[in-house]
Amino acid sequence: QVQLEESGGGLVQAGGSLRLSCATSGRPFSSYAMGWFRQPPGKQREFVAGITRGSGSTYYADSVKGRFTISRDNAKNTVYLQMNSLKPEDTAVYYCAGGVVVRGTPEAYDYWGQGTQVTVSS
Repeated sequence: QVQLEESGGGLVQAGGSLRLSCATSGRPFSSYAMGWFRQPPGKQREFVAGITRGSGSTYYADSVKGRFTISRDNAKNTVYLQMNSLKPEDTAVYYCAGGVVVRGTPEAYDYWGQGTQVTVSS
């Protein structure tokens, strides 16, 4: 089993930045691909970014490319999402997830955190 816990969400003005963290415990963190998803109010959960378990290759949704950066620290068992130039449409609950490979669909991930709210005001 793997436990995931997100932190770092909050309220920020448009154009601002936040860094989300996802701390993991349980099975070796380095063996998991990690992803960040978000769920805006009244909408489905959507892929934001992912990072592989080996080379650390990264993948992003088109809507966040150039603004968000995913990274991982295997020594700290933590994955991060640095979010810059935030927009009101980035408002959502953000979830981290662990799986075997990076995929753009929630069904591909085995483990999920509880989520952290990010609100961007205009």
